[in-house]
Amino acid sequence: MLASVALVDSKGKKGKAGGEVVVVGMFQGEKPDAHLPKGAAFSRAVGASADRPECTGESGRIVEAFTEGGARVMVLGLGKKDKFKPSSLRSAGAAVARRMGVIKGGKVRFSIAPALEAAGAGSPGDKRMAGRCIGEAFGLLSWDNLGFKGKATAPDKRERHAVSLAFDDASMNEGAKLGLAIGEAANITRTLSETPPNVATPEFMAKAARKLAKEFGLKCEVIEGKALERERLTGHINVGKASENKPCMIRLEYTPKGGKGGKGGKAKKQKPLVLIGKTVTYDTGGLSLKVNNGMVGMKRDKDGGCAVLGAMRLCAAAIKPGYPVVAYLCAAENSISDEAYRPDDVLTYRNGVTVEVTNTDAEGRLVLADALCYTCDKDAPVGIIELSTLTGGVITALGSTFAGLFCDDDALRARMEAASSSSGERVWRLPTDQEYRDMMKSPVADILNSNPNRKAHAGQGAAFLSYFVKEGVPFCHLDIAGMHVSDGDSGMYVKGSSGFGVRILADVLLQEA
Repeated sequence: MLASVALVDSKGKKGKAGGEVVVVGMFQGEKPDAHLPKGAAFSRAVGASADRPECTGESGRIVEAFTEGGARVMVLGLGKKDKFKPSSLRSAGAAVARRMGVIKGGKVRFSIAPALEAAGAGSPGDKRMAGRCIGEAFGLLSWDNLGFKGKATAPDKRERHAVSLAFDDASMNEGAKLGLAIGEAANITRTLSETPPNVATPEFMAKAARKLAKEFGLKCEVIEGKALERERLTGHINVGKASENKPCMIRLEYTPKGGKGGKGGKAKKQKPLVLIGKTVTYDTGGLSLKVNNGMVGMKRDKDGGCAVLGAMRLCAAAIKPGYPVVAYLCAAENSISDEAYRPDDVLTYRNGVTVEVTNTDAEGRLVLADALCYTCDKDAPVGIIELSTLTGGVITALGSTFAGLFCDDDALRARMEAASSSSGERVWRLPTDQEYRDMMKSPVADILNSNPNRKAHAGQGAAFLSYFVKEGVPFCHLDIAGMHVSDGDSGMYVKGSSGFGVRILADVLLQEA
């Protein structure tokens, strides 16, 4: 596996024979040397690989060849030419990254620009996307989940090696720089996700946000203690009051300073795009206790907030959009004690909506409601994008293939779908309807936090949240419960947290306001 990835300038000197691995592209049904760079010294070695039965050109298939001087060449399958898209280089690039781990790292140079041109993907934009996808693959595969291994564990058998990444095309090199930054942000999200609950408390998440703000010039405010009461953040107060690890709502703010598309001093007057993440650092279910092994893995119930934190790092460090961006992490631990909130309790929110608690294991929506009320009052946002591991119902509906997208605003939905297409983090639109809102009505209060009939479970969560968004404010709810963990070791991911959400938010931030 990879330990680290460094990008080498596209104008840098090529290594000596045997000093670097060169990757060339091959489409199905073509010779592997059909798109070699003009005057390439590797043509004989590459051409000799054409007769090998494994040299099929299937996407991600690698066949190796060696020159007389010992230089290694990887012939990388790019699939069918008429089906090729730059985004397919995420999986193909991951195959190269994994192979580089096997051969113990070193320098790898991609010489695939001629192949892209032959496939009609030779524009600077296409090449930047191709480089970005390769950078993401290498970046994501440089992450490990070994931080809490101790002295009783033998060293990991997967040796980790450093890799230098280079391209023969300047546009691809530029794209790879962004791809590696996206991978780094996603890896920070994954590390936070995997941090256990005895370490990653709400206070821990607040410290991580403060550190990020200090490093990248963000404004950070942590609303906690008496301030939660002053701001009437009743969801945080009630969900978190049973735990010794006290709740807080974390606010980060990015203000552009002449960044991409920046408007200079006028930027401060723009309405911000708001990102909200569920950050329940552990979820026992509260008094509606999870049964059997239902609690295992609940350290990752904070993954919406972890993704938002990773996205804010990327926003300030690499993307630097020309409009303000505000983020909220709703941090609490849902625990059990004689202080715990109960089924039958009625909570009153700052916007006046009252909620009858029917299930304390539907706690995420209670803390998210606080942030939705608060940002509508304080920020007047141009739009709100909220990410949460909210329901098991979305996994029943969509499995681990798509995140559930709920959004009635045509413009914001189009923005999210475009970001999904370019980022590779797939979403599927699920319905919102007044009938789902009516399903949440309570005979005692205004609404229930969970309807026990379990119908349209994922839709219930979205319907509940809609009661806390002011009319006219574009709102998108992403239920990422099926997407935030990789169950296996393949492609760009190893087993563990996937960092889902960072890449789609990156593409949203890359768009104009």
